[in-house]
Amino acid sequence: MTVAAVTRCLNLLEVLAGEREPVELSELAARLDVPPSAAHRLVTTLADHGWVTQDPSSQKYALSLRMSTLAFRNLDGRNVPDVVQAALDRLAAETREYCRLAILEGQDLVWVARAQGAVTGLRYDPDMGQEIVLHATANGKAWLATLPEEEALAIVYSRGFKANRELGPNSARNIDELRERLAETRQRGFGTSVEEAEAGTAALAVPFRSGPDTSDPVAGTISIAGPLIRIQPERWSELAEALHRAAAEISQLWPLRMRQRGVSDLKRAAAERAGAIT
Repeated sequence: MTVAAVTRCLNLLEVLAGEREPVELSELAARLDVPPSAAHRLVTTLADHGWVTQDPSSQKYALSLRMSTLAFRNLDGRNVPDVVQAALDRLAAETREYCRLAILEGQDLVWVARAQGAVTGLRYDPDMGQEIVLHATANGKAWLATLPEEEALAIVYSRGFKANRELGPNSARNIDELRERLAETRQRGFGTSVEEAEAGTAALAVPFRSGPDTSDPVAGTISIAGPLIRIQPERWSELAEALHRAAAEISQLWPLRMRQRGVSDLKRAAAERAGAIT
C-alpha cells in the first residue's frame, strides 16, 4: 500500500469518526476529494478488515466499534484513568463544572479522562474525540506557555490559525495575538479560553508534570470548562486554585502510573514466557 493510500484511509477514518449517522459514499468521496471509485475501494478495504460497517438498507458507511475498542485498550495499557480519575472526580465535585485531563504526545494534547461536576442547570458535555486546537484552547495555551516563546509560536505557526472544526469568535488570528495571550497566561499562571474554542463556552487550564519537582517535564494539562454564563472572571481565582491543587496531586500520582505500566508489562512478558514454555 502506498503512502498516499494510507493517508486516504486515515483521512476516511477521521471523517467517519466525526459523524453520528452513516454517510453516503458520494459524500465521502466529495469530502476526501477523490473519485467515487477510489472512495469505494477505501471503504471496502476497511470493511474487509473490520474498521467500517455498511448499513444494509441505506448502503451508507459508518465506523465499527473496533476503533473504540482499541482506544480503550490503549488507555487501559497506559493506566491513565485509574491513576487520575479520583483526582479529577474530586475537582469536578468541588467546582461543580466539567473537568478534563489531556496528556502530551509529541506536540499534541489528547483528551484521556473527564468528570462531570455540574448537577443542575446547563451542562457542558463536549465530544472527547474533539481536536485540542492549541492556540484556541485553555489547555493548549497552558502548555504552550511552559515552552520558550519562540518554540511555542513556531508550533502554532506551522499549523496555522484555522482548524478542522469551527472555532469561537475570539480565537487568536495571528502570531501577535497569540504572543499576547501566552504572555497573559504566564503572568496569571493558568490558561483561559473565552469563546475561543467554541462560542458560548469558557475554560481554564493548568499544566501538570510527570513528577512532583518543578523541573520534571510537563506530562499534560487539566481544565475546567462550562457555559460562559458560569465561568465568569470573578470565579477565575477560585477555579485556578482548585486546578493547581489537582495538578499538584496528579503530578504526585503520575510516577505511580509509570510503575503500574511497568508491572503490567512484566506480567505480560511472564505470561508470554509461560505460554512459550508450555
